[in-house]
Amino acid sequence: MSTSPINWQKSSFSGGGGENCVEVGTGAEGVIVMRESDDPESIIATSREKMAAFILGVKAGEFDHFVN
Repeated sequence: MSTSPINWQKSSFSGGGGENCVEVGTGAEGVIVMRESDDPESIIATSREKMAAFILGVKAGEFDHFVN
């Protein structure tokens, strides 16, 4: 993981205190990185292609059963 600072972004739908969210950013060489705001040292990384496929699945409702 790069030592460059990551500009983390979280959803406007996150809880008021900001501790109930997943943050997303761009790491070295365009890798997408994610972390939970209440555990910022635990970071996962994925490719742009995999993230795009996941977002398409979310938009299509494929993961709704995890939150309903």
